[in-house]
Amino acid sequence: MYSNLADILEQDGAVARIAADCQEVVSSELSSKSGVSAAALKVAYKAVTTFAPGYYQTTVESMVPNLLHELQPFWADFHAAGGGVFGDYLGKRGEEVTEAVLSVTDDMTEGSDHPTIVKAYKAVRGSAGPHIEAALPAVGALVEKYVA
Repeated sequence: MYSNLADILEQDGAVARIAADCQEVVSSELSSKSGVSAAALKVAYKAVTTFAPGYYQTTVESMVPNLLHELQPFWADFHAAGGGVFGDYLGKRGEEVTEAVLSVTDDMTEGSDHPTIVKAYKAVRGSAGPHIEAALPAVGALVEKYVA
């Protein structure tokens, strides 16, 4: 069991495996969504995944260390509080965790050389929160998969 989430990255191929699992969570969450805000997310997702071959995978892989860094304080508090199910813990702190996750993507857009991607991101950024909050149990399960 890891007390520091960044230590997960020391496993061979961990970043690629975690990124692949993150992509599965995103895909699963998007396929379960409906409505206007979901339609906008799906359009943005399509723009990102078709913009350039490999761009989405590479981007997710580059996000993994930063996402783990942002989740670390929650992981430490989760353990200090006695543990349980990390996804449930994250869900109970939905808004706070969501902002931490979005800080990673916000930072990435600031330095991006891909104006189409930035435009798509900015179009959905304001409505992304509830969708991310809904995915937090799956995010927690993903983290627990790699810390075991």
